[in-house]
Amino acid sequence: MPKLSAPSRDQRRRALLEAGWHCLATQAFRHLTIDEICAEAGASKGAFYGYFDHKQTFLLALLEDDAAALDVLMDELEATQASAIHRLRRFAAAMLAQAQDPGRLQVKADLWAEMLTQPDVRTRLAGATAVRRARLRTWVEHGIAEGALVATPANALASLLLALGDGLSLHAGLDQQAFQWANIRRAVDLLLSGISVP
Repeated sequence: MPKLSAPSRDQRRRALLEAGWHCLATQAFRHLTIDEICAEAGASKGAFYGYFDHKQTFLLALLEDDAAALDVLMDELEATQASAIHRLRRFAAAMLAQAQDPGRLQVKADLWAEMLTQPDVRTRLAGATAVRRARLRTWVEHGIAEGALVATPANALASLLLALGDGLSLHAGLDQQAFQWANIRRAVDLLLSGISVP
């Protein structure tokens, strides 16, 4: 059988990840089976194991997939001449949009639970978060240096923004009627306006 080209391999792997997100919108990761992922993706178990050693590896791949979209946005924003406050607003908006996704909510809940017993999950999640926090901190520091943002503890603000997405996502999972996402977006925008120098 001929080998798949790199783009075809990437497409198949992407299909498995998308199938995982779709399945996780309705059930916990611990109950999800590899057979269900393969059925949703229209792939064989052999194809699954060609990309992922086991279910835990798949969970880590979902974690990286979740992070990748925000990382791409951060790359795009850093490539522009956008102001610090514009970058922070765009990042917060993207993070809140992800927080509303039921599949991502389930994965985040499972990841936080796995962190208690799986050092590799904790290490990977902590590493990805630390990189993102450092980038946000740099944006804040530049904004302060340019006089566009009021003097603010940069690392604290970066940590707050990151925790906001995860925390709201988990709170929405506890009680879907606790708040309205449109109001959350408005409140975050008002908070960010409060640190912007007119």
